[in-house]
Amino acid sequence: MATSPNFHVIESPTQFQDIMSADLNRVSLINFWAPWAEPCKQMNEVVRELAKKYPQTQFLEVEAEQQADIAESFDVEAVPTFVILRGHTLLDRISGADAPKLAASVAKHTSGPSVAPQSQTSQAPAKASADVPMDESPEALKERMRALMNQAKVVLFMKGSPDAPRCGFSRKIVNLLNEQGVQFASFDILQDEAVRQGLKELNDWPTFPQLIVNGEFVGGLDIVKEMVDNGEFKEIVAQ
Repeated sequence: MATSPNFHVIESPTQFQDIMSADLNRVSLINFWAPWAEPCKQMNEVVRELAKKYPQTQFLEVEAEQQADIAESFDVEAVPTFVILRGHTLLDRISGADAPKLAASVAKHTSGPSVAPQSQTSQAPAKASADVPMDESPEALKERMRALMNQAKVVLFMKGSPDAPRCGFSRKIVNLLNEQGVQFASFDILQDEAVRQGLKELNDWPTFPQLIVNGEFVGGLDIVKEMVDNGEFKEIVAQ
């Protein structure tokens, strides 16, 4: 497929840095995607069309899991994610497959004047957070998390849903559970920042996905995979 001169498929951190440092006054759109995420396929086409429409803006396509160092530097935890910069100054950040919003943002920052930046460095863009009940006490949050952990025999706290996982680790553990024939409930931690942060402390585990069996924390992807391999997982879910 023919691409525009301002469109770049990023294959290394060095290539990325060279492109980003070439012109610090130029607007760049970085498209973080993954081949297994269905919404990314449509959005990749949208980005390529935008690249043709706005030749003065450069567009960088970054496969998030292949270029983990770049994705981590922009705090990318789900795909698709789009980051718009002028030089190293953050102008906008869009999560999810929202083509109209993305197109409007590119148009605004390409043709409009510079706006007040949200961040002065591309290394720590602001995170979007879910609405948190202002009156929820720590005790109430813990009670709510316990209720979520006990909503079914097996509960998976993940990014996205089983039908549309939004990170590679969540996708892999969903596939693992399906291969084991395990029925499970799920909770999208990207939709609830209070639960997302609270579970890290409650279960003393800093990352997601987190698998719960019979109301108790079992582990993340690596631990569950190891338990499947040694036969321990079947024993736990059978209890």
